[in-house]
Amino acid sequence: MTLYKAEKVVIITEKLILKGVCEIIEACGGSGYTIVAAGGKGSRNVRSTSDRALVIEDFANVKIEVIVKDKTMAETIMVQVAGKYFENYSGITYVEDVEILRPKKFNNN
Repeated sequence: MTLYKAEKVVIITEKLILKGVCEIIEACGGSGYTIVAAGGKGSRNVRSTSDRALVIEDFANVKIEVIVKDKTMAETIMVQVAGKYFENYSGITYVEDVEILRPKKFNNN
């Protein structure tokens, strides 16, 4: 078994901007992504995935993970998302080094 180095971009933000974030990921060459509900505490207080007070589901938080082939692509996604959205919406993005089994799934070139 051979593992290959890749980068995992994680974006935690408001569901309200999910479509736009996914469009940026795809425009930057991301071949897919995973989205899960997210909750926690940050600079804008506590947000829970089970909070009944969230009457409008669009104001819930999501965690988006995308695996890309290199740091350059990862940074491009992060910079574009932060530049377009994080001035007006809550959010954080970070990158992790990962090892994957099937690198062809993450190379659009």
